[in-house]
Amino acid sequence: MKPAGRALAVWAALLLLLAATAGSAFLPLGPWNAVVNLTIAVAKAGLVAVFFMHLRDARGLVRLAGAVAVFLLVILFGLGAADYLNRRVYPAPWQLPTTLDHRSQ
Repeated sequence: MKPAGRALAVWAALLLLLAATAGSAFLPLGPWNAVVNLTIAVAKAGLVAVFFMHLRDARGLVRLAGAVAVFLLVILFGLGAADYLNRRVYPAPWQLPTTLDHRSQ
């Protein structure tokens, strides 16, 4: 395939993924909405990295730099998720406790 045809095919795929991202906002997927959108985002980033950044045809050191960047991104997401999952929620002093039921006392 010619480079111009390949670029048009990747562009069309990116537009389809963009439409899928916009369409998923209207679907009631609950917590799976984030999973679907992150999967679409990874696919879009992969297309951009492989075709527009030419990582497929790059030398080993450039590929290694791309792999290290992805690895560090995974570590950062993992640390952020660990912080979020282990965080306690303390209500502000000016908030009323809405979960207390005064009738049960």
